[in-house]
Amino acid sequence: MSRPVIGICAAIERARWGAWDTLALLSPRNYSLAVQREGAIAVMLSPDDAVADDPDQLLDMLDGLILAGGSDLDPASYGAEPHPETRGSNADRDRFELALARAALERDMPVLGICRGMQMLNVACGGTLEQHLDDVQTHRHTPGRFCDHQVELETESLAARAVGAERTAVKSHHHQGVDRLGQGLEVSGRNPDDGVIEAVELPDRQFALGVLWHPEEDERSRIIGALVEEARARAGASG
Repeated sequence: MSRPVIGICAAIERARWGAWDTLALLSPRNYSLAVQREGAIAVMLSPDDAVADDPDQLLDMLDGLILAGGSDLDPASYGAEPHPETRGSNADRDRFELALARAALERDMPVLGICRGMQMLNVACGGTLEQHLDDVQTHRHTPGRFCDHQVELETESLAARAVGAERTAVKSHHHQGVDRLGQGLEVSGRNPDDGVIEAVELPDRQFALGVLWHPEEDERSRIIGALVEEARARAGASG
């Protein structure tokens, strides 16, 4: 059987290497490595206005989609004014990923949102975000370092099945979270200490899951493997 193809949404960030200092597509390699360990092909997706207008032309090439982490979404995308701590938004990336997420959900393609990607999934479904958590130290105590904490998952939820347990240790680095839940989404995981929503999913889709933590940073995590498994099964069924 051919390897399923998983698209990973890339960030647009200023980067420096050698003599160069310019805007670059950026995707931490652990995303691709996690996908490849599970036997799939990882493809980095560049924001593209033509694709934002017609996402199906790109989704036709993929078997699954990862909405990856990164900078804050523009609050205008969910009808809010920016908080002083909201920063780094990129309108091109937001427009591209919102279009991909909505079209992927419409065709019931396997979708996994990670950190910002979970927030993107919520906004794509019409939800809003809390722009700066009250207890941000639990989730982002030091810039550039992941926080370790626990998450409790709902029994029999997609999140619990993907993780393989109803409680799990996670690595997180964020300062925003879900405020109003998007249409059709259900909360399937919370931080037991502060109640922050840590996982959401669409029960009327085969695999549409968002997690606020970073499974790509933990080689023991089964979440990306669950996405690849679903994508492989879908690709095999349609092949």
